[in-house]
Amino acid sequence: MNEMQQYREAVSSIKQAILHSQYRAAKLITGEQLSLYFGIGCYISHHSRKEAWGTGAINRISEQLRKELPGLRGFSGQNMRNMRLFAEFWQPFLICSPTASKLQLPENQSSIEIDELSHQKWQPTAAKINREEFLCISFSHHMEILHKTRDLDEILFYIQQAFLHKWDKYELRDKLKADLYRRQGAAPNNFLQALPVQQALKAVGMFKDEYLLDFINVEEIEVDKADDVDERVVEQAIVRNIKKFIMTFGRDFAFIGNQYHLEVFGEELFPDLLFFNRELNCMVVVELKKGAFKPGYIGQLQTYMRALDDKVRKPHENPTIGILLCKSANKAFVEYVIRDYNSPMGVATYRTAADMDARIRQSLPDMEEMRQLLMETPDSE
Repeated sequence: MNEMQQYREAVSSIKQAILHSQYRAAKLITGEQLSLYFGIGCYISHHSRKEAWGTGAINRISEQLRKELPGLRGFSGQNMRNMRLFAEFWQPFLICSPTASKLQLPENQSSIEIDELSHQKWQPTAAKINREEFLCISFSHHMEILHKTRDLDEILFYIQQAFLHKWDKYELRDKLKADLYRRQGAAPNNFLQALPVQQALKAVGMFKDEYLLDFINVEEIEVDKADDVDERVVEQAIVRNIKKFIMTFGRDFAFIGNQYHLEVFGEELFPDLLFFNRELNCMVVVELKKGAFKPGYIGQLQTYMRALDDKVRKPHENPTIGILLCKSANKAFVEYVIRDYNSPMGVATYRTAADMDARIRQSLPDMEEMRQLLMETPDSE
């Protein structure tokens, strides 16, 4: 090994050690903060719910804390009420105590337990809650979730996705607003069967079950009823608007090409759209269909995926993922069809502007009228 190679190896090793240490430190800090806030939340709940404290007590306590601890952050009146919400929601699920669901403390309780989120005190019934995921996302993330939903399965979904994809609270807020849990929960795919668990969870979080492709010219599609012509029109509309499509499709996608040429045993194959996803470290092939889902489409998609893995995939990349994009699909039937395939694939549907609610469409300006107005508008002085 020459000197330059030794230098690079040393830099790489030290960098990885630093990043790993920083991750562990951040994880410990977040876990400690959550445990502290949980203990304070339990304390506040006990005293405020029993009316031992008068109206406005939490705000006065907050003000006094900031006087006695100058520079203290995170203890506004609102944030202390958030601590109470956090404790009241999670305490019945997490803490192994016969009185857990009642949040009872002794009448003379004056100290605060700041270690109640420790491993050994969790309820056996909390097995479905991943401790690492729970303790690694910030209190702000937890509040974004708890303010939007109180359904445990939905909450755990967003905790997991925020952890896996390292969303900041603004990205998380967008996902909650888009109702990602309900949009993705029913998306038919075989990722958990065909991929390692962590890769599968990332893939589930990456692809939506429906996409709005409002840049497609529906009138142009209807000119010719032949399926291959119609699908090519959809494809060309996506290619012309590839930036919009990628923004709709998800994050970390790079466009490789359309009608990507493959040859296997003298047979030529042309997948519609080919992407690479940095987060998943794999190619993503998208096959477009104008009409409803048909079982034969899955075999076609799997052939493309196998050829890409054999001919194009690099050694360090993960297996290709296939997405079939149809105009409509019976999800139960799709799940029945794809469950026996061993290649990771999913089926999504798309909508165009013409599929939007009639009231919304009526509120939009007529494009031809807009063109006429623009043509007639004189140049500004």
